[in-house]
Amino acid sequence: MNKTDLTVSAVVERDGRFLIVEERASGVVVMNHPGGHIEAGESAEQAVVREALEETGCQITAGELLGVYLWIHPQTRQQYLRIAYVGNYIAHDDARKLDDGVYAVHWFSPADLERRMQRLRSPIVMRCVQDYLAGQRKPDSFLSGLMPVQQNVAAVMANAALV
Repeated sequence: MNKTDLTVSAVVERDGRFLIVEERASGVVVMNHPGGHIEAGESAEQAVVREALEETGCQITAGELLGVYLWIHPQTRQQYLRIAYVGNYIAHDDARKLDDGVYAVHWFSPADLERRMQRLRSPIVMRCVQDYLAGQRKPDSFLSGLMPVQQNVAAVMANAALV
C-alpha cells in the first residue's frame, strides 16, 4: 500500500467567497485550498499559516479545526489525509512572490466551486466548504492526544472522515 500523504489546509472565507489556489499537481492544473506539508519542528497550525502565505500572499491565523479528512484516489489507491483549519484572513501582500507551481489565487463562491468540480484537486475541497457552511467544527482536544501528527498518522486516520 502507498504511504499516506499528510497535509494541512486553510478554509478561508471572506464575504461568502473562499480562498482557492490554482496549482500544478501531477502535471495537471487543479484548484485547492491553500495548504501543504508540515515541516520538521512545525505544528499543524504553524504549517497552515505558513503555507497560506507562501501560496497566496495572504496572512491568516489558524482558527478552529474544521476536520480531518481521508480520501483514497480511486485509480492509484494513494491515501490523502488532510487536516483542515478555518483560516482567519488578516491581510494580503500583493508584492509577495508565490510558490512555484501556483498559477493564480482566486476567491470563489460555493457555486463557483460547484461549476469547477472537475478541476478540484480532490473531493476534499468541496467537502471542506460544505462542512464549513454547515458550521461543523472539531473541539480543540480532537488532535491533542495525537501530537505530533506526523508520528501518529494511523491514529489520526482512525479519526478522519472518509471522503
